[in-house]
Amino acid sequence: MHYQAAECSWGYYMPVRSIGPDPLERVVRLASESAVVIFSLSSCCMCHAVKRLFCGMGVNPTVYELDQDPRGKEIERALVRLLGNSPGSVPVVFIGGKLIGAMDRVMASHINGTLVPLLKEAGALWL
Repeated sequence: MHYQAAECSWGYYMPVRSIGPDPLERVVRLASESAVVIFSLSSCCMCHAVKRLFCGMGVNPTVYELDQDPRGKEIERALVRLLGNSPGSVPVVFIGGKLIGAMDRVMASHINGTLVPLLKEAGALWL
């Protein structure tokens, strides 16, 4: 499912390529392949909200829908470890290969004005 130009055009499903036996290693590798990477669940309302936030800003994130990937549960467990075992493992956002965090961190960055500079530095936003 791709959206038309008038709406957002994030990659609806990106298959997670076999990069090595360690799911954490895969997360780090995938997160560094695009300026903005979101690990998501397709049925999660918070995931949808964060994707819409970025699209509304003119950013086209790469989105990995974990519930549509056979190895998604492994990656989700790795994300939980990265986030320090906090509840609600998705969405998880990386900008410029750096872990930003879950929805609360993304929104805090947006509200305090640090999100746009991060996006510009990563080359995801030009204005």
